[in-house]
Formats: sequence, structure tokens, C-alpha cells
Amino acid sequence: MPRTKSVSKTKNETSETTFVPPKVVAVANTKGGVGKTTVALQIAITRALQGKEVWYVDGDRQQTGQTALALRDANDPKVGIACASYPNGAMLIKQVQRQKDKWDTIVIDVGGFDSTAMRAALLVCDVLIVPFQPRTFDTWSLSQMSNLIDEVTVTRGDFPVYAILNSADPGNTSDNRESEQAIEDYPRMQFLNCPLCRRKAFANASGFGLAVSELKTKDPKAVAEVKNLVDAIFGKEAK
Repeated sequence: MPRTKSVSKTKNETSETTFVPPKVVAVANTKGGVGKTTVALQIAITRALQGKEVWYVDGDRQQTGQTALALRDANDPKVGIACASYPNGAMLIKQVQRQKDKWDTIVIDVGGFDSTAMRAALLVCDVLIVPFQPRTFDTWSLSQMSNLIDEVTVTRGDFPVYAILNSADPGNTSDNRESEQAIEDYPRMQFLNCPLCRRKAFANASGFGLAVSELKTKDPKAVAEVKNLVDAIFGKEAK
């Protein structure tokens, strides 16, 4: 689980840890085309459907996430998602720090290249999710993301970083296994075994700012994959 805190006990009691769900989740990768916005949208909307107050911060200049959420609003959804765009790193970190207490969950979508917004997101987040695809170029590019995490760690100290497979091959394929093994080369990243597989439902839903669970024709496997990911990040008790 992403975060725990120690609970003080008297000398006659055993110590234990209590899970603390993260509030600020950054989804980032210096490589473009890994599906980070799809992952960020599915996390944010699913949290909102669980009854949480969610703020989606789009730090990508392309503003794909913001556009998708605008399409969501156009369809008069039962659950809305607040959204803001801060491609400037100084503004992003200032606004997130200023408004952090107003929200249950803040999802920051940044990436595609090293930017001030990405560095700001890595400085202010409680947990970082690094999506990558089980393809050779994606695993090679993890070194650049790892170097950036190392730089940020010097400033803020260690923080939880989880790499997840997006557009993974359905089933336990050799590409999936080799990609998981590639994470072992980057000690600051932990592989989170909650893949989102290559399914049409993710493109259909995310393009309209929807969770896969909101589609009229649901893909139960896609719905289960998102649930597993959200449970892993926030804890199964998060409803």
C-alpha cells in the first residue's frame, strides 16, 4: 500500500501501522504515448463515483484530460469532476498546495516530456504512478523517468513511486513478464501488479471523460482492472 504511518503504543503494547490513503496522486512519464491521461482519468472518475470530492489537475499543455472532462460535462453526468489546467510548474505547485485541504483526492496528469509541471507534480504528490506499455521503447525510456525521480528525491526525500502496465497484453505473456522484470533496474520504482489491458473500453470511455464502469455496454474485465488499481492506490476500504 502506498502510505502508512506509525501508531504510538505504550511499552506494554505492540506497535502497528495504519494505512493512510494518499490525497495527491500524480500520473506521469517522460515518454509520450503511454496512456497516462487514460490512467489519470480512470483513477479520478472512479474516486468521484465512490463519493469523493475530486480535483483533476491537467499539467499537460495538450490538455487532453481537460478536453475529455469538458465532453463529460456536456453530457450532464450524475457525478461531476472539477478540473483546472496548470502547464506552468510554479503555478501548479502553488495552487495544489493552496487548495489541498479542499479535496479528498487530487489527480495530477502530467508528462510526455520533462517539464516544470512534471517536476512540480513530483514535488507535491503523495504518490507517483508511472504508466508504461510492455514494449521495448517504453522500458528503455524508464531510465529517463528514473533519473528525474532521483533528482526530485534529493529535494523532497523518498516518496512512493509505482510503475504500472497500461495497454498490457491480456494474459501472462512474455512481453508483460519482461516489462515487469525491467522495473528491477530502477530501485526507486516499485512494480504495482494492477495492469490495465489493451481493451477498446478504455479508449471509448476515456475519450468522453467517462469511467469504464459508466459505459452503457460494460466490459467487466476493464471495470475489474480499474477497481484493482484504485484499491491498490487508495485501499480497499475506500468506497
